[in-house]
Order: sequence, then structure tokens, then C-alpha cells
Amino acid sequence: MDFSLTDEQLMFRGMFRDFAQKEVAKVATHTDEAEEPPRDLLKKAAAQGFLAAMIPEDFGGAALDPLSYALLLEEIAKVCMSTAVTLATHNSFAASMIVKYGNDDQKERWLPKLAESLGALALTEPDAGTDTSRLATRARLDGEAYVIDGVKTWVSNGGTAGTLLVVAQTTNGPAVFAVDAKTGGIKIGYREPTMGLRGVSINTVYFDHVRVPAIDRIGSEGEGSAIAQAAITNMQLAVAALSLGCAEGAFELGKQFAVERKQFGVAIATKQALGNYFADTEIDVEALRHLIEYTTWLAGQGQAFKNEAVMARLFGAKVAREAANRMLQVHGGYGFSDEYAISRIYRDARALDFIGGTPQIGRVMIAQQIFESAGVMIQP
Repeated sequence: MDFSLTDEQLMFRGMFRDFAQKEVAKVATHTDEAEEPPRDLLKKAAAQGFLAAMIPEDFGGAALDPLSYALLLEEIAKVCMSTAVTLATHNSFAASMIVKYGNDDQKERWLPKLAESLGALALTEPDAGTDTSRLATRARLDGEAYVIDGVKTWVSNGGTAGTLLVVAQTTNGPAVFAVDAKTGGIKIGYREPTMGLRGVSINTVYFDHVRVPAIDRIGSEGEGSAIAQAAITNMQLAVAALSLGCAEGAFELGKQFAVERKQFGVAIATKQALGNYFADTEIDVEALRHLIEYTTWLAGQGQAFKNEAVMARLFGAKVAREAANRMLQVHGGYGFSDEYAISRIYRDARALDFIGGTPQIGRVMIAQQIFESAGVMIQP
């Protein structure tokens, strides 16, 4: 198989890189310090078609292939992880659900809206995460509508989304509902004060007798777990791309500092100890890049890529975390100062272990696949 970028993918990468450098980079520090989503920037991203990355052209989308979409997240993540995570959450969690599981009517009504405004997945609860069997949020059928009651926590894009994809228990098991965020009974609550990703709106969302038309149930009752898992798989691949961009961003900051910083009359880049940091990071980055290329190839071929996505995500988070740590060390004491961008990247990189499930659950999933043929069941 050939992973060389096509002319179209090279064009896309150039466009993504240009937008990242000219528009995203200049507001990245302010986004972090203000602890607010860059709303004006996100409007520009929507105008560029970035909110429609995974949406088919028939519904106002850009219909990017999996690798091109990964390139988008990589380039944005190089300069601002908050913006990149906001876009990934919208595309991989929210839009992907309707693209894959929505009927024609639902696609006609919801996808054009998602091409212009943010979406979010409301899945996690105080006592339940990816284990949908423990969800306490209920959806009760009442005539031609469902009535939803419950609380969702850690909803990324929760305070900025116009559309919520809500996973709730029904009589026949979990189901997914597309809900306008302005629907009566929805209250956007507490915003999590996070260590990193400070430009992502992560909120608790309350549902108090929220009436949702039955026609806005995505898939059937009982299919909610499978639909949510497919979205999580998409997000895990997205996290790998985010991790690649994060590691590359840290690498470039460290490289620039190492060339400019002088000690004992020479650039610290000449020191072998620091050279080892850069060599190890370069190896990790290229290994991650090829794992992403292979996994996006599987996705583009319509083949199963769940296990590869889990591995790419786990490895990616490790690569980004270690790259940020090494490059902060290159900065020495300056790396501990928020005056330097490496501090922000270091904090943001730590979040990659928690997006789309914990690394512990990810390793259980891989171990289950390893021992499945032997009839041995690995328990979480």
C-alpha cells in the first residue's frame, strides 16, 4: 500500500496549515488565558468547511477522506489544542453519528445545521461513562415524542453546541437522540475548570422534561451503545491525529529554543543530551504518523479499524505527553513559565489520556482482542 499524499491531500494540507498559522496561532494564547472558546475563529472555521469535514457533499459538507480529516486535526493541533479538540469533538462525536446512522430525513434536517454550528455528544454521567448499561438519564416515550430527564457531565462543547447528541435509556435499552440545544428544559450548567484545554467548553448539562420528537431518535431503541461506540472509535482515531499535531508543535518550539538559547557561548542544540531528546521524539512522531496512515487507510477502505484506532490513540497520547515533557525540559526553567507556549502545550497534552475513554479501558480492549481466539475473556 502507498501512503503518499495525493495532489488533493497535499492541497488540503496546505490549506489547513495556512489557516492554522494565519488564524489559529494568533489567538491560541488568548484562548488559553481567557479560558473561553474562540467563537470568532470557529465561525471562520465553519466558513472554511471545517465543521463539515465528515459531512457528505449532498448535505453541505466537505466529505473529507479519513486521512485528509486527520491532516486537518494535526495542523490545527500544532498551534492550538483547544481549537483542534473542539473541531474533533464536533466532527468525530456529533456529526459522525448522524452521517452513519441517521435516516435521509434526519440527514436533511440536521447535517446542514451541523455544517454551520457546533455539535456535542452528551454521554458521560456522574456514575457512568462508556458503560451505557449504567446510564441514569431516561427517555420516556409520550405519544409522538420522548421526554428526557437526567444529567450529563463532562460534555465537551457543552456550552457552545447548537446540537446535542444525547444517549439515554429507553424501555428497550440505550438510544441516541438529536436535540436542539435551545429546546425547553435544557440547562447548561457548571463549566469544568481544567488544567489544560482551557479553550474547550466542558460543561454539565441538565435535562428536565425535555420533549424530543420521536423522529429525532437516531437508530432504534437499544442501538445507543453500538452507535456511541462507533463514535468513540472515530474519536480515538481523531485523538491520535491530535496527538501527532501536539507532539510536532512541542518539537518545533523546543527546536527553536535550542537553536536560539546560548550557554557557554554556544547554542544548547549542540549538547548531546538534548540531541537525544530530539532524536527520540522524531522516532516517536514518525512511528505515530505511519500508524495513523495505516488506520485511516483501513477506514477509507471500509474495513474495521476499531482495534487500530485504540492502539493509535494510546500510542499517540504517550508520544504527545513525552514530547511535551522533553521539550519543556529543553526550555529549562523557562518551560515552567506560562510566558512560554510550551507550558500550554504541556498542560494540553495531558488531556489526551482522557478523551474518548481512559488508557486503562483502552488496554483492556486490546487485551480482549488478543485473547478472544483462545476463549479467554479479559475483564475491566
